[in-house]
Amino acid sequence: MKTGAKILVIDDEKSIRRFMDASLTAKGYTVLPAKTAAEGLKAAAEEHPDVILLDLNLPVRDGLALLKDIRAFSAVPVIILTVKSSDSDKELLLDSGADDYLTKPFSLTELLARIRVALRHAVNLREDVAFRHGPLEIDFSTRKVLVGGEETHLTATEFNLLKALVSHAGKVITQPQLLAEVWGPHAVEQSHYLRIYVGQLRRKLESKSPEMQGFIITDPGVGYRIRV
Repeated sequence: MKTGAKILVIDDEKSIRRFMDASLTAKGYTVLPAKTAAEGLKAAAEEHPDVILLDLNLPVRDGLALLKDIRAFSAVPVIILTVKSSDSDKELLLDSGADDYLTKPFSLTELLARIRVALRHAVNLREDVAFRHGPLEIDFSTRKVLVGGEETHLTATEFNLLKALVSHAGKVITQPQLLAEVWGPHAVEQSHYLRIYVGQLRRKLESKSPEMQGFIITDPGVGYRIRV
């Protein structure tokens, strides 16, 4: 049975595309294959996928450049497939707009888990509540974040992380609690790079206004809270 979710797979290796097509179709997803950046960009713009799986090593135009192109018009969750594993590489990917990444080789079980998380993030929130604090404004109905009146582009993961933090304004939210709210109740595997996501969110907010300096506070060994 189809889930209704469309997964765009952008990878130049035919064997990988065939594996993804067979594996994800068997789980009920609709798979959209693309072997070049040009094909992937066209599909992202015209097919409106729910999640994009993007290989970094593409011919002619690499995956990182393509990611930036996609982010110019879409907030669709993008999961990067990469052989890179250092913290600096991960920060670069997140800084460029990726929501998540999988280090090759990875298991089908892990891939499916990441897709499920990405799909949860992609669900359009129905709240009609806005959050305002100093120069920061968040509209949950449109998922827009403004700092000093200027829109700040966040990935789906970054938005959900910010939403979780502001929903506990004035209180410390522990790392396990934050992981559960953003990634789901069984998201223990995400803990090793929660710090990277928080750091990335901090930089985006602080770059827009000096008033955002120290807005997200780390309580070492416990978790995070926002300044109120």
